[in-house]
Order: sequence, then structure tokens, then C-alpha cells
Amino acid sequence: MAKKVVILGAQESGVGAAILAQKHGYQVFLSEYGTINEHYFRELQQYNIPFEQGGHTVEKILEADEIIKSPGIDPKKSPAIQAAIQRGIPILSEIEFAAQHTKAKLIGITGTNGKSTTTALIYHLLKKADFSVGLAGNIGISFARQVAATEHDWYVVELSSFQLDNMYSTHINIAVLCNITPDHLDRYPSLAAYQASKLRIVQNQTPADAFIYNPTDALTADALKSAHIVAQCYPFSLDIEVEKGAFLQNNDNLVAITQGKSFGIKTELVAIKGKHNAYNAMCATLAASLAGVSHDAIAAGLSDFKNLEHRLEFVANYRGAEYINDSKATNIDSAWYALDAMTKPIVWVAGGEEEGNDYSQLDRLVKQNVRAIVCLGADNARILNAYAHLNIPMADTKNMADAIAAAVGFAQSGDVVLLSPACKSYDIFQNYSDRGNQFKAEITKKITETTQ
Repeated sequence: MAKKVVILGAQESGVGAAILAQKHGYQVFLSEYGTINEHYFRELQQYNIPFEQGGHTVEKILEADEIIKSPGIDPKKSPAIQAAIQRGIPILSEIEFAAQHTKAKLIGITGTNGKSTTTALIYHLLKKADFSVGLAGNIGISFARQVAATEHDWYVVELSSFQLDNMYSTHINIAVLCNITPDHLDRYPSLAAYQASKLRIVQNQTPADAFIYNPTDALTADALKSAHIVAQCYPFSLDIEVEKGAFLQNNDNLVAITQGKSFGIKTELVAIKGKHNAYNAMCATLAASLAGVSHDAIAAGLSDFKNLEHRLEFVANYRGAEYINDSKATNIDSAWYALDAMTKPIVWVAGGEEEGNDYSQLDRLVKQNVRAIVCLGADNARILNAYAHLNIPMADTKNMADAIAAAVGFAQSGDVVLLSPACKSYDIFQNYSDRGNQFKAEITKKITETTQ
């Protein structure tokens, strides 16, 4: 009898997993607690995959031999998951399930910040070198859907801690840990538990594999004290030079040393700018080099890579000020890098749904670089109070139109208006993409009104 697989969640990862499971002859049932998006609804019908929406039928879910869980479902808050755990039913991530059905080599990228850009850049470098490669995980088309449709030699996979939590046997050939800063502490009982989740990326590595990490990142270094790493280690740093790995030489030359071969490129030739992107470029260069990409192809790819949407994305010039969309900066650390990367006076658009942010971590940068703050959120009291002592202009806004109007009022020629919220978006937006798209739409609207 065919194994019964139940999939919880009908977003891209869940529907992709359902398609892959059906292809391999499993009995498949998909359960969505909310309402299924019309596109995925039609797709499930097209593939004749049984499903339900508007709630989980626990009895039906518990008939599963294994469950594939959406990373967005908090197991502590799901009665279906809790019941399955008590029954001893294995609960997998879509990544774990897809990895069981491919022989491709995997480059896995995790970290609190920078993993999306690093993932996209690694993929770009491999694609530039004509590798057979897919881009998957917490970015783009799901890993499972790609494995079901076509086989690649390599997959570059962005991995959130939630995906890593339900990965057990997946073998990551080249593992990248960008950094660790406090995040998702509503989901984890402690910071140590969150750190341990990130380190699951190395759990099945062998001495033939590679682990890329930042030894000067405090929480990474702390986590590694008790970790058992068997892979070849390739540290990267802006602060120290290393014998193998990547570092910044003379403040203007990115150097990477792998397997006895050295590669260097002037930072001015790297398309993505800023301190945080120097880290991303180091990680990507090491990973691509270890995968076998030539140094010429790496140099070419670093020079023509276009940054991701909503990640320090240039939007427009308006009345002499630049408008930058960094809506993906959903925590303090991401906003720190964005504020640090700017070389012009900043009108900072910030705020939203937060997890107990410590805004004092940004005090120095705000004092040095920020001309005015536009708070954008359902409740801006904490951020308004956090910077009241600095005596800089601030505005309290509840929607993007008002936020842009306030920013335009504050901005002077030669400034940069930076949307880098340091908060999640769910208080007044659908997600960070919706927030970024509204930012772009409102400034475009201003430009159109001016030119009419």
C-alpha cells in the first residue's frame, strides 16, 4: 500500500510538496487552515490532489505515515501538529522531503540576515558559469516543485530556521551560515535554541564538504563552541585575514582562498555595495569557487549582479533625494547594515510589528546619519520614545501615503529617503513585499503628479 502523506499549508512549498509526492506514488492529502489562494486552488484541482481549506481535520491528518509542514506553522500553536507528535508521526519540512528525491548537490544558506541576497548571488555565479542549477528554498519556486519538474546537478537553497527544524537527513554539500542575531524568539524558548536551529545546516556534513561562516560574528562564534564540525571550514571576515576563506585586504580588495587557489577582486568592481554586501559577496565567492566556478566567471558575476527587490533597492530620484526600498529589513540588525551603508543624510522610514526591538543599538548611526525619522506602523509609540532624546524631526504615520508625504517634506536635495523598517510588516501590510511595493508606488505617484 502506498505511503500516506499529509501536507499542512497550501502555499508554494506545500503545493510543490504535494505535486512531488503525487509524482512518486504517495497517497496525498493537503490541509490548509485558511483560504487557499486561487492559483494554488486551481493547481490542486488540475493535479487531482485531495485537499481541504478553512480548517484542519485532525482525524484525517493523523492517518498520515508522515506529515510535511509549512515552515510558517508554529508547532506549539497547532493542535494538529501536537497530536501528530504524540502519535509519533514524522514531521518533515518540504526541503527534507524534496532532498529525499534528488541526487543533486546542495548549497545551503542560512543566517538571520543576508541569506536571500547571498543565495541569489551564489545562484547567479553558478548560472553565469553555465551550471545546471536551481534556486530554491525560502526564495522563489519551491525545491519540491523543481525536483518534481526537472533535475539539476546543483540546487542553491535558502534555509530559514523553521525549515531547518524539520530537516533530519538532508545532506548539504556546501553550508553557509551568514550570521546569527536574536530573532524569532516568539518561536524559540531561548536564544540558544535559535542558535542550535541555525547550526542544523551542518548536521549531516562529511569531511568532503564545506562550511562557510563568520568567526567574528559573536553569536556564531558562541554557537560553534559546542558544535561538532567535520566539514572543511572556510571563515570569512572584514576584520581579520585568514589562511583559507575570505577577507578584505587593504580595505579595497576582496580576497578568497580555497583549495590552495587565491582569487581577488577590487570592491569597486563588485556591483552590490555596503559592508553587509561585502559579507554576502565573500560567502558567494567562497561557495561558487568550492562548487567549481572559474575565477573569471566569479568576477564577471560579481560585477553584473542586480540586488533583490526590497533589499536596498534603488527606486527613484525625486527633488534631488534618492528613494531606497529596504523593506526586507525586518529586524534591528538588518536596519543597522542599511543605515551604515548610506553615505548621504538619511530620512529614515521605520516601524511596524516588532518583537521587543532594542532601538538603542542604532543610536550611534541615527545620531550620525539620520536627518529625520518617519514612523510607519499601527502603533509607533516605542520607536517615537526611543529617539525622542535625540531631538531630530519625527513623524507618526499609519499608512504609506502619509509616510511618503512626511518623507518628502523632510528630505533635502542630496538626502536619501530610506525605507528600512527594523520591524515586521503584518500590522498594516500583507507582508514586506506589499510594504515595499506600496513605497515604490507612492513615490512613483509623486513623480507622476509633479510631471503632469
